[in-house]
Amino acid sequence: MKTAEKLAAGWLLTLGFMFLTLSATATLEKFAARKIYIPVQDADTFTAPNATYEDDNSAVGGLIFGVPTLTLGTWLALGLYRQSRQDKKALNQQVSDRLRSIFYEMLQENQGRVTVLGFAMQSQLPPANARQYLDEKAKEFNANFKVNEEGAVSYHFDI
Repeated sequence: MKTAEKLAAGWLLTLGFMFLTLSATATLEKFAARKIYIPVQDADTFTAPNATYEDDNSAVGGLIFGVPTLTLGTWLALGLYRQSRQDKKALNQQVSDRLRSIFYEMLQENQGRVTVLGFAMQSQLPPANARQYLDEKAKEFNANFKVNEEGAVSYHFDI
């Protein structure tokens, strides 16, 4: 459904822009024709046709079709953008909630001791992201760090 909405928004924006461009071009041609017009001395023998009639119709038609089409395309595109932002926000909230619950479960199971490897395995995060998350939580809860002989860091939270 989103693909159809994206295509519709794209086509409406394109058509609206084309109609407005047609309107602007017709208006510019109308003003250019006025500057070039040379009046005829003998008006009885020759009457000049209204050269700007077609340009007037093109300009008005372009506005009549262009403004609503462009407005509808913009409305659809903004709606899709807002929906995308809401979806991303909801997904990030779900991930955050899942990580928080895993973190608290590990704290309870291990009496406040968490390692980067253990958290990375439980949360299925890459080690760098797991370390970053644990560093943030350690700052937030004033945790202690312990480094063993192999250089592995374990975080100790007071429960």
